[in-house]
Amino acid sequence: MRIEIPPWHLRPFCAEDLDTMVKYSNNLKVSSKMPDHFPHPYQLEDGMKWLSCAIDKDPICEFAIANDDHMIGCVGIQPLTDVYSVSAELGYWVAEPFWGQNIATLALLAASDYAMNTLQYSRLQARVFSNNPASARVLEKAGFVQEAILKKSVRKNATLLDQWIYARFRK
Repeated sequence: MRIEIPPWHLRPFCAEDLDTMVKYSNNLKVSSKMPDHFPHPYQLEDGMKWLSCAIDKDPICEFAIANDDHMIGCVGIQPLTDVYSVSAELGYWVAEPFWGQNIATLALLAASDYAMNTLQYSRLQARVFSNNPASARVLEKAGFVQEAILKKSVRKNATLLDQWIYARFRK
């Protein structure tokens, strides 16, 4: 499966992504905006562990953002369970050298369409730390609306942060 977002595309992860993923993930500017399960420093073992969960997943819920040469980021769809199973949470990151090029917005739009039209989710949500207004802007450009602000709900690197909850709904 390949979803085109020219000149980039979304595709399933493969073992060949390991070195590039570790290189781009090992960046404090990226990890400081992510939950702690995205470690810093990001080491080879972290990448191997993550890829072992992402590769060959059915249905595909983890996509590499890539060109024909290598991956430069990730967008993932995490299904919610129980009575929340009509919803999924999206997460994403783009390597720092590619920031400011609208790649995250295009990837999020494509992944959202896939999640709603193929996987049939009626609601998608994403959480953003208050230290990451650029990510909030990405969500807004991708059609998400802010639903809530959870005050001082996150401790990241010894700092209390608000958490912004965004959602998008299937029409």
